[in-house]
Amino acid sequence: MTISGGQFMPGIELSEVLYVEAVEPILRDAFPGLRYAAARIGSGSEVLGFDTPRSADHEWGPRLEIFLTAEDQAQHGAAVRRIMAERLPKEIRGWPTHFEESDDPLDPVGRMQVTDGPVNHRVAVHDVDGWLTEQLGVSSAGAELTTREWLAVPQQRLAETTGGAVFHDGLGTLTNVRRRLTWYPDQVWRYLLACQWQRISQEEAFVGRCAEVGDHIGSAVVAARLVRDLMRLCLLLERRYAPYSKWLGSAFGQLPAAKSLKPALRGALAATDYRTREAHLCDAYERVAALQNASGLHTPVDPKRRPYHSRPFQVLRAERFAQALAETVTDRDLRTSALVGSVDQWADSTDLLNQPQAVQAAAHALK
Repeated sequence: MTISGGQFMPGIELSEVLYVEAVEPILRDAFPGLRYAAARIGSGSEVLGFDTPRSADHEWGPRLEIFLTAEDQAQHGAAVRRIMAERLPKEIRGWPTHFEESDDPLDPVGRMQVTDGPVNHRVAVHDVDGWLTEQLGVSSAGAELTTREWLAVPQQRLAETTGGAVFHDGLGTLTNVRRRLTWYPDQVWRYLLACQWQRISQEEAFVGRCAEVGDHIGSAVVAARLVRDLMRLCLLLERRYAPYSKWLGSAFGQLPAAKSLKPALRGALAATDYRTREAHLCDAYERVAALQNASGLHTPVDPKRRPYHSRPFQVLRAERFAQALAETVTDRDLRTSALVGSVDQWADSTDLLNQPQAVQAAAHALK
C-alpha cells in the first residue's frame, strides 16, 4: 500500500533506515567522537509493533531518539538538533523527514510533508535521566526502582520504555535501564496478580445481580469490564506489560492462551441474555484459573465455578486466588498494603496517567 509516496514498512524498520542511512553519518561527520545511543522508544504504535498504514496520518514516520550524557546534552544538544534540520535528507524511502505542525489547538500533532527548507524533524535529543523522569517519573537511570515507584508507573509507559529497538548504544546506560525494567521484581509481580484477582472478585457477582433486577445493559457493562480484567490478568501471567485500551486486544491476541480463551470472551461480550453471558464468563474464569495454578506461584486452588454464597449466580470466587497469591508475598511493604495494586489497577484516566509526577505522588499516598 502506498501513502504519500512511500511504501509502508513497520515504523521501527523505517527508524533504523533513518539512523543507518542519515543520522549516523551526520553525527560521525559533524560530531566526531561523540558518545550516544540511538533508539526508537517512547510513544508511538510502532514501538509496540502495532502500527499499520493508518498510523501514517499523524506523528508516524522517520523518527528517532538520540541519547547523550547530561553534559553533552547541555553542550551539544541544540547543535545536534540544528544540524539535523540542515542536513537530513528530505525523504527516507519515500517518506518525508519533515513534519508540519498543526495550527489547530485541538489537533496538536505533526504530519509528514515535503519541504524545500530546513527539516522540522523528529530526531529528538535527550539525556537518559531526563528522559526517564519525563517518561516514568523516576530520576536516575542508575538506581533501582523502589516498590512504590514500580506501582506508580503505568504499564503502557513501561512497554514504551522496554519496547521498540536500540540501534546503537555507545553509552550503555540505555541498554542497562531497559534490561532492569524488562519485568516487575518477583514480589511486585505476585502482589499485582493478587490485586488483579481481587478486582475480578469484586464484580463477578454483579453480572447476575444486574440482570436479576432487569438491568441488562448494566449486566453487559460489568461483563465487559470483567473481560478486560481477565485479558490484563493473562498478560500479567505471561509477563507482558499491558498497553492502553487501543492495543489491549492486539497484545492479548499474541498470547499462547488467547486462542482457547477468545471464544468464551467473545461469547460473554456478544451475549444478549444473562445465562449465556454468565456461562461464557465462567468458562473463561476456569481457563484463566487453570493458567494461574500452572504458574506454580502458590498452592493450587480449585478452579471450578460455584454459587455466590446463597445467591443463584455462578462465579469463580476469585478472592480465593487473590488470597493464595497474597500469602506468598514476603515483602514487608507489600504484605501490609491493601490489594489495590499499581496505578493501572485503580485508575485509567489518560490525563492522569500522562502526569508521572502526579501518579507517583498518588501511589505513595496509598496504604
